[in-house]
Amino acid sequence: MYLSFVRFIGLLDSNTIHSMRNLTIVDAKLRNMHTEGCIMFKTRELKAFDAYMKLGGVKLAAEYMDTSQPMVSRLLSSLEAKAGFALFQRKRNRLAPTAEAFRFHQTVTHHLAGLRNLELEAGAIASGQVGHLVIAAQPVFCDTFLLDALVKFRKKHPQATIQIVDVGMAEMLRMISEQRCDLAFGITLNAEAFGGDALSLARCEAQCILPMGHPLGDMDEIPLPRLRKEMFIDLAQGSPLRRRIDHMMETIQVHRTIIAELRTVHTIVRLVERGEGIAIIDPVAHQLLDPNRVTVHRLIPAINWDIARFIPHERPLSTVGQAFAEAVAHEIDSLKRAGVVS
Repeated sequence: MYLSFVRFIGLLDSNTIHSMRNLTIVDAKLRNMHTEGCIMFKTRELKAFDAYMKLGGVKLAAEYMDTSQPMVSRLLSSLEAKAGFALFQRKRNRLAPTAEAFRFHQTVTHHLAGLRNLELEAGAIASGQVGHLVIAAQPVFCDTFLLDALVKFRKKHPQATIQIVDVGMAEMLRMISEQRCDLAFGITLNAEAFGGDALSLARCEAQCILPMGHPLGDMDEIPLPRLRKEMFIDLAQGSPLRRRIDHMMETIQVHRTIIAELRTVHTIVRLVERGEGIAIIDPVAHQLLDPNRVTVHRLIPAINWDIARFIPHERPLSTVGQAFAEAVAHEIDSLKRAGVVS
């Protein structure tokens, strides 16, 4: 139990009563203790003082701290000397807190509570249990393996928070350059020029998807020239995958008829399923396909790129960031075992 101020009021002499009338002086002293840099309290001294004030005696404080009574007495004396004002009155071999001690104890209580919270926070950060991450990624990754990685990550790190921002490559590069994200996932690019470090995670090969019943649906591999007269549903211009496909088609002199341009692979797949055209997509989008409504085919020649992880320069990953990166790497390994990527 906390010692009651009333319990000691009868022990206060005239000097202490006078000091009670000047508690503003004590308050000012407490505020200046650390700013002046002249006092260095030891945590163990503060804990001894806190135990004494809460339990009401040196013996109980010593038992609580699992130490000897002489040690507690020395800690209290050292604290009092550093404080610069009397914490106790000594009468008949027993201590009685002064009015200043009660005032000081309020500050000590808050300080020790802050230290306990600091220790808990440090432990949680060290174990990757808390933290906030901002992840920038292309929409197709947000719709596929990043979702699975997030679910597994959250099971192990329930107190961590994640913000996944689905962006095009141009915006992703800006976020990397401006250090507005902790991690980013996209296709291979020269991240060095934008202030980021790139790590290749997997090799991808584009796939062609056709609506069920399409005349080319029986072919395992489709030569790109055979798509010359097809109606394409494609990503918007500026997409790295779109640029890669356009470049390949120009190289083999195949003109494409594009009937719709959409922002995400997810919506492209939905249109192909409805029989509105064909599409060339990222292989990780296989999770979005309905096998009863579309067929999947390799292309000749192949169109390849890498999935890459990007980290802004001079912004090392936190423990929680490393844990999320490991969860993503695990999902990429699963895709490799399934033959989706290599």
